[in-house]
Amino acid sequence: MLELNLPPFPVKTKMIDQKPFIWDRIRKKYIALTPEEWVRQHFVNYLIEYKSYPESLMANEKQVLLNSQKKRCDSVVYNRELKPLLVVEYKSPDVKITQDVFDQIVRYNMVLKVAYLVVSNGLQHYCCSIDYDTQSYNYLPDIPAYCEI
Repeated sequence: MLELNLPPFPVKTKMIDQKPFIWDRIRKKYIALTPEEWVRQHFVNYLIEYKSYPESLMANEKQVLLNSQKKRCDSVVYNRELKPLLVVEYKSPDVKITQDVFDQIVRYNMVLKVAYLVVSNGLQHYCCSIDYDTQSYNYLPDIPAYCEI
């Protein structure tokens, strides 16, 4: 798979029915290895190992109900009271981060109302904080550590 702009880690993969799978440490099972999943597993590892996000307070493929339709957020991070704090949307490395990608994560946030939105294609990562009082957002220079959110 493609080298990403994220720290490498010892990836666990295996073949099932001649198709590659990767271990998801959050869901505790092997998941079909797609380019987007490659990004997810690297980014989750980065959040846990480098930004001190508690593995137990993260969920992958979290289902939300949006306008009576079931949608799935790629990753959601919770606080200790299990309130959503941060949502991450992953794209394949060959997908450019565009306004459409941000629009997708903003739609999910209509339900979750988190303080931070993150978008990554493994090569580029964007994070913004949401200020609900002023109805504005601010792009951050880096992904905050868990203790900062």
